[in-house]
Amino acid sequence: MSAQQEKERYLLHNNNPKDSGYRKFLQPIVDHVTTHYMATANGLDFGSGPIPAMEILLREKKYKITSYDPYFTATSLSQTTTYDFIIVCEVMEHFKNPAKEFSLLYSLLQTGGELICKTSLFNINTDFKNWWYKNDPTHVFFYTETTLQVILNQYKFKKLKIMKDYFILQK
Repeated sequence: MSAQQEKERYLLHNNNPKDSGYRKFLQPIVDHVTTHYMATANGLDFGSGPIPAMEILLREKKYKITSYDPYFTATSLSQTTTYDFIIVCEVMEHFKNPAKEFSLLYSLLQTGGELICKTSLFNINTDFKNWWYKNDPTHVFFYTETTLQVILNQYKFKKLKIMKDYFILQK
């Protein structure tokens, strides 16, 4: 897809922070941040989309967070700013060059910081033919637990923790 086609597709997503279902979908990550970080922590929502829902939800709780999206935010990422945590929620499946993106994300994290990710993981029990996640034409890369281990080792993350609704790579 062209960049314009991708952007148009993303505009079809219903990522409204006022929608109770979407809030519930994001809540595990919000809970993780508010449980593990002080409100003064420096956070980044990487790939925030047209409506920065995660930023809105965390700012409601007085957290400092910056949103970045290559299509929808006017500012670019500063290579001199590092973050205590970076949220990558339903974004990594869109990475056309995962090596480049994970290298960037690692460089933006402070030592001890967390990359908090949410994507549907593929596993041996997944019926690929009927797996709805593959039908989005902007989803170009799928991850497994083995892939996450490779990312952990390749980029020298210290720890991988997989929870029910998300996973964390710690620098």
